[in-house]
Amino acid sequence: MKITWLGHSAFRIETRSSVILVDPFLRGNPKFDLDFAAVTAGATHILLTHGHDDHVGDTVEIAKATGAQLLSSFEVCVYLAGQGASNINPGNTGGTIALDDFTVSFTPAFHSSSTIIDGKPIYLGNPMGIVIAPAAGPTVYHMGDTAIFSDMALINALYRPKIGIVPVGDRFTMGGKLAAEAVHRFFDFETVIPCHYGTFDALAQDPGAFVAALGGKPRAFVPAIGEALEV
Repeated sequence: MKITWLGHSAFRIETRSSVILVDPFLRGNPKFDLDFAAVTAGATHILLTHGHDDHVGDTVEIAKATGAQLLSSFEVCVYLAGQGASNINPGNTGGTIALDDFTVSFTPAFHSSSTIIDGKPIYLGNPMGIVIAPAAGPTVYHMGDTAIFSDMALINALYRPKIGIVPVGDRFTMGGKLAAEAVHRFFDFETVIPCHYGTFDALAQDPGAFVAALGGKPRAFVPAIGEALEV
């Protein structure tokens, strides 16, 4: 398995036969400077944690170009299908969808989910975290945008994720110290990857507080945009 950070909360996850893009907010990200065509090439699936624009990002364009199947909440899938992402596979919190060489399970996340049309917010279902369990490789838990919550312990007990993708930018999600508390209190990760920081001025500009609060346990992998973890 190869996990590449594409900035913000966006990741490219390559399994045995699948190329998964999670929350592909790319061209709208002022820090994204990679080759768009290269990082989206061969995408087979797009997974969205919720409907905010900084997570939906380039989903429709990628889906049209690659035929990638979109997996998200019912509301997000139907809304984006209306914009041209026609290959949808909706689910919702608590459900699991089996695919060719991995499964996707949807977990709670404490956040919100909407887009803005004509200055008004449009509800797009509940936000979710995503557990990706490949046929070969460790289970990955992308928390999405979330606060700390006690049922994280249940997510750990049910799915046993070994790699955690953790938002640490504060204001809209957990900050670094709180995110480290969630990791220590509720999970048995072997590796954690911080995300959702540095993109905008309102966010923490680096994951230093998170890494310091972890104290070396578990291992923190802090990639540059475009850098990959291979496991």
